[in-house]
Amino acid sequence: MTQDSAGETSSLVPARRHYKTVVISDVHIGSNHSKVEEASIFLESLTCDLLILNGDIIDGWQLDKHNRRWKKSYTRFADAVMRMMDDNGTEIVYVRGNHDDFLDSLAPLHLANISIVKDYILESCGKRYFITHGDVFDSVTANMRWLSVLGDKGYNMLLWANAIYNRYRLRRGKPYYSLSQTIKHKVKQAVSFISGFEKMLADLARSKKCDGVICGHIHYPEDRMIDGIRYLNSGDWVESLSALTEDTDGTWRIMRYRNEFGGSLVGIQKQ
Repeated sequence: MTQDSAGETSSLVPARRHYKTVVISDVHIGSNHSKVEEASIFLESLTCDLLILNGDIIDGWQLDKHNRRWKKSYTRFADAVMRMMDDNGTEIVYVRGNHDDFLDSLAPLHLANISIVKDYILESCGKRYFITHGDVFDSVTANMRWLSVLGDKGYNMLLWANAIYNRYRLRRGKPYYSLSQTIKHKVKQAVSFISGFEKMLADLARSKKCDGVICGHIHYPEDRMIDGIRYLNSGDWVESLSALTEDTDGTWRIMRYRNEFGGSLVGIQKQ
């Protein structure tokens, strides 16, 4: 806190970091477990030339199923996106996901600085990246929607159990532990092994003559090489609270929002 010349107290506002590209996915606006406030704070802390909303930003399944009302926190997120476009000229690309598949009838749509698409190819710093939410390569989601919805219910129950478990740990003075992330990762590994999720994405990127693939969907942030193709996953804003950022020199990072440590942003860079 600082005092101005009139003696009034004002908050210190840190300078916003600028990125070439920011990729955020799986905010799941409409779900009880969405950390949409944290996602809004993250976007308000930066500027970028290109913002890619890579699917499941709005959880149409949850909004439709529970007839939920639109909340102020949802408007704050939308305002943060619109201000980036209005104040900084940011280009917005919204890639549809399985939970916001109501956008299928609109895509492709291009209005001013906003585009709604089913997939996207990003060319940056001499590299080409195929960008997709990733659900079309998940055999359960793509071919058996009823089973995917059933799995979604189980996942929500797991998140509730995780919240109850961590309230118990907090009362006993123990640190946060992501029970759901641990269990979900084991399940996702099995699904990935059966469907070849990550390899199919890498193979598709190669077929499109791309150097990398950027996705979301499985709620697990990742940055690794698969048979010469760079695989980047932006994670989610339900558990991992993560996104991808690209600096002006083409360096990609996984950014994690550390709300349990005063809301600090921690960058994890991989060469």
